[in-house]
Amino acid sequence: MTIHTTLLNSMPELVAIRRDLHEHPELGLEEVRTSDVIARHLESYGYKVTRGLAKTGLVATLTNGTGRRSLGIRADIDALPIHEETGLAYASKTPGKMHACGHDGHTAMLLGAAKAIAERRNFDGTVHLIFQPAEENFGGAKIMVEEGLFEKFPCDAVFALHNEPNLPFGQFALREGPIMAAVDEARITVNGVGGHGAEPQETLDPIVCGASIVMALQTIVSRNIHPLDPTVVTVGSFHAGSASNIIPSRAEIVVGIRSFDPAVRDELERRIRLIAERQAESYGMSAAVNYQRFYDATVNHKAETDLVRDLATRFAGADKVVDLERPFMGSEDFAYMLKARPGTYFFLGGSTGGNDRSLHHPGYNFNDDLLPVGAAFWTELAEHYLRAA
Repeated sequence: MTIHTTLLNSMPELVAIRRDLHEHPELGLEEVRTSDVIARHLESYGYKVTRGLAKTGLVATLTNGTGRRSLGIRADIDALPIHEETGLAYASKTPGKMHACGHDGHTAMLLGAAKAIAERRNFDGTVHLIFQPAEENFGGAKIMVEEGLFEKFPCDAVFALHNEPNLPFGQFALREGPIMAAVDEARITVNGVGGHGAEPQETLDPIVCGASIVMALQTIVSRNIHPLDPTVVTVGSFHAGSASNIIPSRAEIVVGIRSFDPAVRDELERRIRLIAERQAESYGMSAAVNYQRFYDATVNHKAETDLVRDLATRFAGADKVVDLERPFMGSEDFAYMLKARPGTYFFLGGSTGGNDRSLHHPGYNFNDDLLPVGAAFWTELAEHYLRAA
């Protein structure tokens, strides 16, 4: 694995940036300080920085030579609403907010690459570095695309990575086609008639009806969807009632849904609505379903996936590059950039070999040793894609 001297010398700076961002996490569309820090560094490296896309997002542009090709590399910058439990000296200073997914690391890696690309000038064309807000909640990628990201900053291809603490350190994991699932949510409200728990015959109990709905929902994946179509239907929340002697008038059920195929996605919505409404009807009640479609499936393009695979093999060695047998059921709003432009999304292993916590865990911490690896690969990718004559 080749790490440029420039990047090795930048390690103290990258670590300092990463830990500063970790100390000051900001949630989606609130990343004002984070954007200020990013912009300050990028401008010092000589980039033209455009701010304000998706409120707190920014794009850094650098052109060299006369080439007409251009590429985009994205890093997500937002944190999560999680109370940190790492005990680190640089732990979050904002209670209830934490960089529990490594976006602080993604940002620092791309800043490291930005500095190396600018200093080396070993490319012919235009580099657009996209620092995207609100990946975790509000679909910042979709907002940026809708606000004209690729009209203002044309990209022949776009790329993004995500650290994965459960993969061996420095391992590249990629996949052509679907790599992350579409995610939807159904909020089901069962409307009954409340009353005294001692006289259930005078009520219409939404808890009993809700329990029946929960059990019936389990049949969708097992009986309505083809066994080879990856699908998840999870009842993550069921709220009703306040005491043992009170039958409430309503129950609320929240369901998480993940899929890949658009036709399967449609069938899931149809079946969830039908089950909720008909089960409630059979109990003499009604059910309202608020169904929201969130992120689409993240689908990688073949040519760009092949490029990353070949480049990663040269960069890290064949033993450090794996093709995933199946996609992840998590979701990612980079999907919207991939719908607008060719590109690929991949994982970079960051295991420390110790007691690594998973992403979104309150004890998770990004592995700083991964910073020069990610930064060096982004530099290699930019220089390879925009080869100088």
